[in-house]
Amino acid sequence: MIFDVIVIGGGSAGLMASIAASENGGNVILVDKGDKLGRKLGISGGGRCNVTNNKEIDELIKNIPGNGRFLYSALSNFGNKDIIAFFENLGIALKEEDNGRMFPVTDKAKTVVDALINQVRKQGVTIRVNSPVDEVLYSNGHVAGVRLKSGDVLYSKHVIIASGGKSVPQTGSTGDGYPWAMKAGHSITELFPTEVPITSNEPFIQSKELQGLSLRDIALSVWNPKGKRIIEHRGDMLFTHFGISGPAVLRCSQFVVKALKQYEAGNILLTVDLLPDKSVDEIYAETLHAAKMESKKTIKNVLKSYVSERLLPLLFQAAELTETLTYDNIPRQAWMTLAKQMKAFPIRAYGTLSLREAFVTGGGVNLKEVDPKTMESKLVNGLFFCGEILDIHGYTGGYNITAAFSTGYLAGKSAASHH
Repeated sequence: MIFDVIVIGGGSAGLMASIAASENGGNVILVDKGDKLGRKLGISGGGRCNVTNNKEIDELIKNIPGNGRFLYSALSNFGNKDIIAFFENLGIALKEEDNGRMFPVTDKAKTVVDALINQVRKQGVTIRVNSPVDEVLYSNGHVAGVRLKSGDVLYSKHVIIASGGKSVPQTGSTGDGYPWAMKAGHSITELFPTEVPITSNEPFIQSKELQGLSLRDIALSVWNPKGKRIIEHRGDMLFTHFGISGPAVLRCSQFVVKALKQYEAGNILLTVDLLPDKSVDEIYAETLHAAKMESKKTIKNVLKSYVSERLLPLLFQAAELTETLTYDNIPRQAWMTLAKQMKAFPIRAYGTLSLREAFVTGGGVNLKEVDPKTMESKLVNGLFFCGEILDIHGYTGGYNITAAFSTGYLAGKSAASHH
């Protein structure tokens, strides 16, 4: 069977590529190895599907620390505002939440997934599910089609690989596309987990004494072994049985992975600023004053309005203070140590959970080998890449999906306009 465009992978990028390719007149087939399309999209945003982010383009790119600048062309072709308009034209009303995150008003990812699949069908795209691809066929520096594991061969001069990365493998993204890219001569930059919980073997993690404790609006910093801050992120975090998780932690995770590797260190220091809007001196003065105003109360009872009660024993231990002290017996030097601990509560990270447990894959098809204006391979004519298989990764908050939709749209449009 001969098609103008073959799209491999029915996730965010593949669905959008199919829509753009068929819109531009192509006779398109979408093949996916799973039994249903859009599986990862269906669980994104906690099952609510964070379809994009409403920030200005430059801000958007800042939130894609993994090669976001490569996306300028794709975003100017089909950016976040276009994504919003696209869904609204399909009758999916969106709403904006904190930090520019856009969600369907229904709060159900299914709404978004169904709308995309219906549009793909409406535009006459042939869909084949349960059809794993065995190999992509090449001939004389040009793509020729794909062979399915069933033995069927589909012919086309335009193949779009949208098979995803290696994170959340239960949705079908198991890294199938990397060997096909390598066969075409592409190099794959080293894969690593990003947007992933961080592991630690601090005694307080091993004892599980903080497990389940969630901290609101803290600032988490990652430090290199020379004592220089690599990155800081504000947000919420959560203590778990293996380490820490939550939005601020996920954003710092790729920097932990890279620092452990770069410095060949056994662990990397993280510090939690429990009161990011106050300086050490302000915390010192304010908490001391609070203790003075309630001089009969123990310091434990005074401080629990500042810091979670479950953290206090560790803070007191570090400052060598007894929790039953009252104001009259507070040693000033130790109180200063306590204030510093509140600004920089230390946690040593020794790694992260694996790529399987990450939300996003870092690394992928080397971008030097892909034309940012078309998403076409620079090595093989007619071969296109989009979505997470590329070496692009952003923070959570709608950025990765934006990159997938945007590169998918551009790949689809470019592939169809060649035929």
